[in-house]
Amino acid sequence: MELPNYKALRQAYWPEVVTLVIVAESPPVPKNGKPGLYFYEPTGKVSEPLFRAIMKVMGYTPKSKADGLAEMKRRGWLLVDATYEPVDGYKGAQRKRAILSGYAQLTDILRPLAAVPVIVIKANVGRLLIPRLRKDRFDVRNEAPIPFPSHSHQVRFQALMAPLISECHRSSSTKLFDPTACPQIS
Repeated sequence: MELPNYKALRQAYWPEVVTLVIVAESPPVPKNGKPGLYFYEPTGKVSEPLFRAIMKVMGYTPKSKADGLAEMKRRGWLLVDATYEPVDGYKGAQRKRAILSGYAQLTDILRPLAAVPVIVIKANVGRLLIPRLRKDRFDVRNEAPIPFPSHSHQVRFQALMAPLISECHRSSSTKLFDPTACPQIS
């Protein structure tokens, strides 16, 4: 299966100054060779669960998905995935292996942003990566995993994210970063 160019989609909205990094799980399985509900797909819908939840925690009502992504970029917010191998449909150990196999690439992306606050979302990703990222000295702000904002988790997502976002803005240490230095997604 040929994957869409997730890096190019993300790169278009990479902030000049990154002030916050949100680590999610992975892009969705592509549909007909297209990125589907990928967070950085600018032609997607503003009602996509993760996008809608991020906009809500930002306090921003976008006119379109491209508008919301542009606002994230303006604020210095960046969402990256733990792995760029779509893991929907994977169960247990296979999903865990895929996430952990992407860890080196994730840390390559995060290393130039080491002083920037990081928030890890999705329970399984948090359990796997929060301890590792902290051990590797990244500024992970959440102690426990934040659930993905779908089904009944939207309210909990907002309740856990809001104080972290507020804390990140109070203590934000921004760092200029050249997005072209970001490793290629294979």
